[in-house]
Amino acid sequence: MNFQAVVFFTLATVLVLSALRVITARNPVHAVLFLVLSFASAAGLWMLLHAEFLAIALILVYVGAVMVLFLFVVMMLDINIDRLREGFWNILPIALPVAVLLLAVMGATLMGPYFGLSLRPPPPEVAEGYSNTREIGMVLYTEYLYPFELAAVILLVAIVAAIALTLRTRKNTRGIDPAVQVAATREGRVRLVSMRSEPKGVSAPPQENAQAEPPQPK
Repeated sequence: MNFQAVVFFTLATVLVLSALRVITARNPVHAVLFLVLSFASAAGLWMLLHAEFLAIALILVYVGAVMVLFLFVVMMLDINIDRLREGFWNILPIALPVAVLLLAVMGATLMGPYFGLSLRPPPPEVAEGYSNTREIGMVLYTEYLYPFELAAVILLVAIVAAIALTLRTRKNTRGIDPAVQVAATREGRVRLVSMRSEPKGVSAPPQENAQAEPPQPK
């Protein structure tokens, strides 16, 4: 077993274990952190497949941006874990057949005659000057332009929904109401006070911080 195989099985093991912890962790924050770990392991596997751009994009976009946003949203939502567990047995009859179906599909994909692992040779050696980023860009913006734009819209909707969930009314919090600011008038902001004028001949009191005059030369 060479070094590349050792790295592959190590990353694959970490990926499978972290994916299992995502769905078995009781704390939602821990589940998000395990999801970040699984993404990092998947990025390492893509590096072994000579897909450097996809690996870096997975780290920068998902781990560095999307998952951090999800982590802050989960922390700010203050989810009641005990309340979520109350409906576990109610949805189990529906979730169990779906899980079995997904496992059957993955098994057929890996062990079938058309999608078996023996039909997937290792990636060939690339020539000098080959740009993985350029090839992905050519395919992404020509053949898969519409799915790419659709995925961008879905991510935008997810970001807006995450922000909207955090903008709920809470007690003992201070906020700004733009409608009140726009409706402000001069009378409500400025108050004119009428004061009597000082009589003539009354000199102003000396200032405390006034500097002393320099002595006149004799």
